[in-house]
Amino acid sequence: MTATLTTRPPIVFELPRDLEAHEPPEARGLARDDVRLLVSRPGVAPEHARFRALPDILHAGDLLVINTSATLPASLDAVRPDGSVVELHLSTPLPAGLWVVELRQPARPGTLPFHGDVTGETLAVPGGGRVELLARYPRSGRLWVAVLHLPEELQAYLAAHGRPIRYGHVDHDWPLSAHQTVYANEAGSAEMPSAGRAFTPELITALVARGIGISPIVLHAGVGSLETGELPAPEPFRVPATTAARVNATRANGGRVIAVGTTVVRALETVADVSGVAHPGEGWTEVIITAERGIRVVDGLLTGWHEPAASHLLMLEAVAGRQMLDDAYQAALAGRYLWHEFGDLHLLLP
Repeated sequence: MTATLTTRPPIVFELPRDLEAHEPPEARGLARDDVRLLVSRPGVAPEHARFRALPDILHAGDLLVINTSATLPASLDAVRPDGSVVELHLSTPLPAGLWVVELRQPARPGTLPFHGDVTGETLAVPGGGRVELLARYPRSGRLWVAVLHLPEELQAYLAAHGRPIRYGHVDHDWPLSAHQTVYANEAGSAEMPSAGRAFTPELITALVARGIGISPIVLHAGVGSLETGELPAPEPFRVPATTAARVNATRANGGRVIAVGTTVVRALETVADVSGVAHPGEGWTEVIITAERGIRVVDGLLTGWHEPAASHLLMLEAVAGRQMLDDAYQAALAGRYLWHEFGDLHLLLP
């Protein structure tokens, strides 16, 4: 049985298909940092800007925390014993050489999750590889625990045979470079931590020149195609001692800690104690952030636009409050902001 959130997501809306970003902004004639940015603050109307204006929006002494996990080409064609073809998405490595994987229907558009019982099946993957599906992943109707039998080391194998995961809103495959942030340096995410995609080296330089700090964490994101209300699965993370120290110093000096993406919120809140102090740490996080749980060290959040009923909206409510979030989504829909990993962005400030 799929485990679901009992708290109703705060936003109820329909997402028109023409507001889905079907391609990277570069294919639309824009630079990475020229996507639109909606800035939300308590008690005032949302502000419309371009992402490249970020150095003018933040203050000296603020700290941006980024996720430097790089995206794997984690999608493979796989053949079941009956000859039918499915898409196999590698999500998250587990101890003892196991993996969490997802199967999806290969038809496009849509690529719907595959819910049939495939326990015990061995799938054939390119290059003579095999994937044994051992059991359903606990509390999920779409994820499986598997063991990979590959003819070479994983990253070399995926470089030769894999492609980036994409869903029905993206019309065709794009190279892996389109699915990477400019600061990605440690491969491990099934899908791009996309809130940071709009950063460019020039923009990072401008931020640092304004006295705005940038510090890294690593959280290797699993497949993001959560079904309605589904709990995010555990994910591996690492918060370095230097980042934890800078978070604490920023808050002590009156600056704001701005998480670049929900993955960063999850990692930082995992290592924050109840008094609001961040500690270095690594391992697996199972933290689920809701308004009831609240936040401890994150002051603001840069994020994309999330689909109706997405569990990420509960995290955004914890950061911003329900009213500010409602106002922002109404403004984004009215202003025809673009959704998904190649779309526009939202900055929630305290």
